[in-house]
Amino acid sequence: MKLKSFRGGIHPFDGKALSMDSSITALKPKDELVFPVLQHIGAFANPIVAAGEHVLAGQIIAKAGSLISSDIISSVSGTVKAVETRLTSSGDKIMSVVISNDGNDTLAEGIGKQRDYSKLSKDEIRNIIKESGIVGLGGAGFPTSVKLTPKDDNSIDYLIINGAECEPYITSDYRMMLERPEKLIGGIRIALSLFPNAKCVIGIEDNKPKAIELLSELCLSEEKIEVCPLKAKYPQGGERCLIRAIANRDIDSKKLPFDVGCIVINVASCIAVYDAVCLSTPLMKRIVTVTGDCVSKPSNFEAFIGTSVSELIDAAGGFSATPEKIIAGGPMMGSALFSTDVPVIKTTSSILALSSKEAARIEGTECIRCGRCSEVCPERLAPARIAKLAEKKRFDMFEEYRGMECIECGCCSYICPAKRLLTENIRFGKRSVSAKRAKA
Repeated sequence: MKLKSFRGGIHPFDGKALSMDSSITALKPKDELVFPVLQHIGAFANPIVAAGEHVLAGQIIAKAGSLISSDIISSVSGTVKAVETRLTSSGDKIMSVVISNDGNDTLAEGIGKQRDYSKLSKDEIRNIIKESGIVGLGGAGFPTSVKLTPKDDNSIDYLIINGAECEPYITSDYRMMLERPEKLIGGIRIALSLFPNAKCVIGIEDNKPKAIELLSELCLSEEKIEVCPLKAKYPQGGERCLIRAIANRDIDSKKLPFDVGCIVINVASCIAVYDAVCLSTPLMKRIVTVTGDCVSKPSNFEAFIGTSVSELIDAAGGFSATPEKIIAGGPMMGSALFSTDVPVIKTTSSILALSSKEAARIEGTECIRCGRCSEVCPERLAPARIAKLAEKKRFDMFEEYRGMECIECGCCSYICPAKRLLTENIRFGKRSVSAKRAKA
């Protein structure tokens, strides 16, 4: 069978063998947990608790600040120690609710109560997802309730589940597909109930044969769910790339997936939907891969949101060697950390510790005009040209050459023999144009 894919892309070393056979291990948090009020795309959430207040696990501690925002949920019971700025994995200091864990795990009323989703209205399902604080857990952080609310439910004919997990080293979604497949199918059924004309396709890269086999078997009795093996290639899991590969449809920055009849949801987000709707359990934990050639025991942990990254590293046996670079997320789109004293948030899929051999960056030289960046770009852009325009702050021409269509996947920087900072410059250009538009 011919594997589906998209034009362009790269084949970096995937590093998944380090942790892909590591079963998910539950990790209990220690004394203090930190909950930044920005763990998603969109507006900051607004804290609704104060220092000295007692909170319960599953209680909303910060309310969404706008439509494109998300509630923040306490993952433990305890006392609010402070509402203050704290360092996050992005490198920014963000207003956060700091909670002293009492160790009792006392749940808020109703948490864990079983529900039959078929007896709920569409509005009720969407509201449950919203109040459960679920966002895109693959790293994008877009509020899931908004994603599941298109202009017209009847216009959606593809529900695409992103099981590609194309970012190197990360294996959290893979382990969930193997260990929690029934919840994944349950979450898909809930999402399909919102869209009467949709069928579901689970896209999984062919470097995960066990997941393809297991889910294909479970879907044999499902009329509207099928598994689609994808070619292992980065960025296969990018939303636009998935839509092109599976539905053969194109979108750009001016469109959302539902404009072409598609909804794309990450595996972890889909499982979170099942927990919220059927088990009355909001988003309080997530699976995090701790890996890299400097980690003693690469592992997959079920971590309480708010837990310190340093606790995850300790649970993985600490470092076997001093890392040259520690990254929150994967090597292609993650954020480098200068401190591990930052909290696990909703979008923390991985903590990656790399040696100098793996992480050393060669100093860039002038562009040699080889054209490789254009060959691998999944958006069919000219990265070298638009990066230079951004660097020179020629933003009008940057827009003219479609710089805003860049998905910041990093393929161009990876393939560049001159090691130019293409993605970084394009990202600067996009942020500058967006700021200019917002000011206008």
